[in-house]
Amino acid sequence: MQIGVRVSGHGFAPTRSSSGEPDQSSEATEHSGVLRRVRSTFAAYVALTKPRVIELLLVATIPVMLLADRGVIHLGLIVVTLIGGWLGAASANSLNMVVDADIDQKMKRTERRPLARDAVSRRNALIFGLVLAVVSFLVLWLGANLLSAILVMITIAFYVGVYTMILKRRTWQNVVWGGAAGCMPTLVGWAAVRGSLSWEPIVLFLVIFFWTPPHTWALAMRYKEDYRAAGVPMLPVIASEARVTRLIMIYTWLTVLCTFALIPAASWIYLAVAVVAGAWFLVVVHKLYRDTLRGAPVTPLKIFLKSNEYLAIVFCGLAVDSVVNLPTILSYF
Repeated sequence: MQIGVRVSGHGFAPTRSSSGEPDQSSEATEHSGVLRRVRSTFAAYVALTKPRVIELLLVATIPVMLLADRGVIHLGLIVVTLIGGWLGAASANSLNMVVDADIDQKMKRTERRPLARDAVSRRNALIFGLVLAVVSFLVLWLGANLLSAILVMITIAFYVGVYTMILKRRTWQNVVWGGAAGCMPTLVGWAAVRGSLSWEPIVLFLVIFFWTPPHTWALAMRYKEDYRAAGVPMLPVIASEARVTRLIMIYTWLTVLCTFALIPAASWIYLAVAVVAGAWFLVVVHKLYRDTLRGAPVTPLKIFLKSNEYLAIVFCGLAVDSVVNLPTILSYF
């Protein structure tokens, strides 16, 4: 039989069991509550880094590092560069949420982000983001070289200072120019291996640069009411679907042509992947444009997902090509 809490002259005495021992249930409940709060806080800080967005870092960095020294795998350097790059991307994403906390509260897609629901204070998120930036710089500087570390700092400054604070709320071209931040892993990866830059990473920079607008506009078509409510002038908010899909088609063509520009530095493996994947993606995008003109129902979110698949296929093809290290197309001339 359990004996409940009794009131004494000194307050509440602990509950005791029939054996006279203190009741452990309240202590267990309190301990469980502390663990839940710790897990919740940890999850909130992880969410600040936008872990899913960082997938692009892996896709863009590893193949470029393999291309920078064809036939050789610098495993330790790749790991260090990925860690440093991940910390830099996590810093940029965290600082982005600090600036965008007000509009995140107005959008259904982002209303569960940590700052939007007050799971983390702006001050703590700001400190967290700045600390990540410092650690990122040190990891890349000490583990790779100074150039790669500086390029990551430029990426953070551009993404937060130029895209988030200036472009995002002022112009529909926000993702056109602001997307340059997402292209930087190509330069960082090459610089980590070579200690300098060359035309190859610049071509790959342009591939992601032209890929970003159609990728983002397709998502924005799905959530344009969210952007309208938040006052963000994304292209689908201010333009007709016909104009949006036409620009998606144009930028997709530019993306595919840029992948072709790298063919001289690769073998027939990359050539085949770039041509087949490019043709497939162009067919998908042209169908979206035709369906829009006919007034047929469209599913832009599919284009968003397929654009991810396309970029992954092209860059994975480049990685395989670089590891196999067959003679390059240029070597035949």
